[in-house]
Amino acid sequence: MADAVGAAARWRSAVIGRPVNHSLSPVLHRAAYAGLGLSDWRYERRETAPEELPALLCEMAAPVEAEPVWAGLSVTMPHKQAILAHLDVVDPLAEAVGAVNTVVVQRSGEGKALLAGFNTDVAGIVGALRETGGPVVNRVRAGGAVVLGSGATACSALAALGELGAGHITVAARRHAGPGRALSAAHRMGLDIEALTWKPADPASNAEVARHLAAADVVVSTLPAGAADPLAAVLDEAVGPAGGTRPGAVMLDVVYAPWPTPIAEAWDRGGGTVAPGWLMLLHQVVPQVRLMTGRQPDTEGMRAALLPVLATPSATNAD
Repeated sequence: MADAVGAAARWRSAVIGRPVNHSLSPVLHRAAYAGLGLSDWRYERRETAPEELPALLCEMAAPVEAEPVWAGLSVTMPHKQAILAHLDVVDPLAEAVGAVNTVVVQRSGEGKALLAGFNTDVAGIVGALRETGGPVVNRVRAGGAVVLGSGATACSALAALGELGAGHITVAARRHAGPGRALSAAHRMGLDIEALTWKPADPASNAEVARHLAAADVVVSTLPAGAADPLAAVLDEAVGPAGGTRPGAVMLDVVYAPWPTPIAEAWDRGGGTVAPGWLMLLHQVVPQVRLMTGRQPDTEGMRAALLPVLATPSATNAD
């Protein structure tokens, strides 16, 4: 089911996923369109099950019969990896990462359109870390980084850390093998990573992962809400004997509600800097809007629209 689209709309875009009803992407896109004066653009939520994805993409690529005309998609779980097989063109970064979060409809004439896939999650992670981390982001070239998780967003985190020149990257996850996992993405990108198997029900395993976190300059948690909670208490224990996290160390937690998460609170208690998930969302939507509209949106106007929404109880999790 999709949000209502205004009768005057000439162009339409949407966020797709399942679930998608609480996505905050509409807040940012609509603020961007307003700031650009694009009153004939509409952005909706479209709940899309995996089996519905091919039909939606066919609808988008079909010759135009009526307005509003499809301009693009924001793609969230569970489609970021599955959608690759349905696209006509995939940007090299998205192909290397193995995940697409942006689809742009490219038309030439009156026939069928091409669907092009991009990844702006990498830009979102880099932007959030640079805005929050300051000097430590440059220091990570000589230090270490840890990624929690091994799914689509973890693959993007590896690309972001590679762009920042991280000297050593550890991926802590319950599963590493198989297609779509961070280990495969690291191989495609030529990154040498340490794979650490994490067993959340095992206190010794939690303690080992917490020690890696405490020793890192940069941590990116790509886990869904609640999944990193077993690490929070042991992270307190890990940073205590060391006198806190490394100076200036930064953690990006992609969750933005409920906020703060227990692991973010533990990181903060240890003296580390925390980058919230909404900051990644902001920095990934800016290039997404540019790809769809061909115009550069006002980042600060989008931020101003998002912050009041985050203060309400209904704000929910990352895209």
